[in-house]
Amino acid sequence: MKYNDIASLLEALSERDLSILESLRTHRALTTILIRRLHFPIASEPHEAGSGKSHATEMAAAVATIRVLTRLESHRLITRLQRRIGGVRAGSSGIVWQLGAGGERLLRARHGDPARRRYSEPSPNFIAHTLAAADLAIRLYELARRGVIELLRIEAEPECWRTFLSTHGARQWLKPDLFAITAQGDYEHHLFIEADNATEHAPAIVRKALQYRRYASTGIHQQEHGVFPYVVWVVPDDKRKNAIGAALTNEPQLHDLTNGGLFHVVTAAEFPAFVTSDLGGTASPSG
Repeated sequence: MKYNDIASLLEALSERDLSILESLRTHRALTTILIRRLHFPIASEPHEAGSGKSHATEMAAAVATIRVLTRLESHRLITRLQRRIGGVRAGSSGIVWQLGAGGERLLRARHGDPARRRYSEPSPNFIAHTLAAADLAIRLYELARRGVIELLRIEAEPECWRTFLSTHGARQWLKPDLFAITAQGDYEHHLFIEADNATEHAPAIVRKALQYRRYASTGIHQQEHGVFPYVVWVVPDDKRKNAIGAALTNEPQLHDLTNGGLFHVVTAAEFPAFVTSDLGGTASPSG
């Protein structure tokens, strides 16, 4: 089926089709399985109205997912990258998708955005990091669907980036991987989230933490939100957790902000428990 204009194409797409395109716009790249988790619930999972019917089994959901993605691909709305996560053995679940030229044009028209984004084959490290951040965002969506938390706001890159002036008046950028506001009980929890794949050396982590400290000292974020977010590094395993924790603790300017203060380091397995724990509000350091 061919569509002569954006308007007729928008009319032909389902709400779920558009949601998939919006997810790829937000997260820049997603695997088939991540899209399945976001948009193709199975009967045993809570899901939102408008997300489409639930499927009896995970296999049925996976089949429906690849069918819809193949259809969107045929209209050049999305495209698959050459590299698969997990190699050939991963099958369709390991395919990595991003917006195609048609999907990019459609969403620019939908949002009234004149700026054209160019989508090319990214590097393996970029894809791995992008997918790690997307996985954490989807975990937050899943916790919200289960009713464990309220997900009030979530921003991915580059929307979550912040700019500020240094003490010398130079413009600086703080580039978290995610910014989220969740609510649980009497508290809102504000989080800057770093998806760590153990590819950066400890000094780079310390420099990033010092950048967070400088941004906190400006008070810009606190003026808008009333608090400064916790900063949490989500790492692959305990070895990496201990290494980053030690690096932050051993930096004199960060010692008082680590181990339960502003900075936290958790494994990916611990992340849901961290998000749903009683953090007691959100830290707001000064100076």
